[in-house]
Amino acid sequence: MSRSTPTVAVVGTGAVGAMALWHLAERGIRATGFDAFAPGHDRGGYGGQSRIFRMAYREGAEYVPLLQRSLELWRTLERETGTALLTTTGGLTIAPTGHPDLEMVRRCAAEFDLPHEDLGPADAADRFPHLPVEDGEEALLDHTAGVLRPERAVIAAAGRARSLGAQMHRYCPVSRIEPSAGGVRLTTPRGQETFDRVILAPGPWAREVEGLADLPLEIHQITTMWYQPRHPERFLPDRSPIVIRSGPIAYSTFPAVDGETVKVSLHSLPRPHVPSADHVSRNASPELLAGLHEAVTRFLPDLHPDPIRTGAYADCFTTDGHAIVGELPSLPGVTVLTGFSGHGFKMSPVLGEIAADLALTGATVHDVTHLTPARFLP
Repeated sequence: MSRSTPTVAVVGTGAVGAMALWHLAERGIRATGFDAFAPGHDRGGYGGQSRIFRMAYREGAEYVPLLQRSLELWRTLERETGTALLTTTGGLTIAPTGHPDLEMVRRCAAEFDLPHEDLGPADAADRFPHLPVEDGEEALLDHTAGVLRPERAVIAAAGRARSLGAQMHRYCPVSRIEPSAGGVRLTTPRGQETFDRVILAPGPWAREVEGLADLPLEIHQITTMWYQPRHPERFLPDRSPIVIRSGPIAYSTFPAVDGETVKVSLHSLPRPHVPSADHVSRNASPELLAGLHEAVTRFLPDLHPDPIRTGAYADCFTTDGHAIVGELPSLPGVTVLTGFSGHGFKMSPVLGEIAADLALTGATVHDVTHLTPARFLP
């Protein structure tokens, strides 16, 4: 390795950070990861056994090219590590006729010629009787959608990076990031170390980072529940798609990736604020339990209505629901990726690629103008 090869630190090796470390190592960069815990831990926003991958994207058509590249990279990471990460199950978006989420999903499918089917209540009942669509509702089946295994994916990306020469400092929190004459200096329990560039992916600890104070970031708790199905075979990944329902009662539900339990995440109640992931409560509120009970008994009748397991995590949200990707005047030499607002994990491979691009050259071939930090700066 040439002595002129730049040194890059990745602070935070959750989903985006681990992917960035992988991409840097693939390019022969002298990369070092720092994490207060270790890749695959259960404190970040990616936890919970399963996450959704979808291509027909209700958050906006500008994401579809990023998702198409992510799909390629998910498969690349699987090949390079010999690890199964993404199971294609199809994905149902269910909503009242004319709902803007459903219309955006249809727009994405049409604009990018994504394989899909429109389903009414009768069609859905024939295909997926355990996932009812009510009168006055419609569904779109995205054939590219599926379920990801998040903890496994983060461990795979970080492990691949190490096998390619990256270093990883586990249980080594970074307490300070500051410019220095030689680049960017990090302070950790191990002392101080200077790098040419830094990629900062703080996840739900973003508000604790000096230099991000001017950004409109909020940390929210995400609580998910697992339910016992009466007929587990109906929910297996080869028979049951992921589901996102929009409307007065909104939730997402997942196939039984463990063969036994079905995860449900309620979207139609406000998610509570927390200072950081360190302040997450493992207890569900009565309001959340009541909301989930209503959703499950009405729309998921094949599940026993009371949960058997709870998972609580935190994620970083922006006020407009879109991430922040780029450099800030307050942190020169640092590429910041934060505020993924609950929908970043599926794109983490391409976000890691973008992070490496920006850290090394200041530019990327991927269009992330809608994620620029400048929209929040004076």
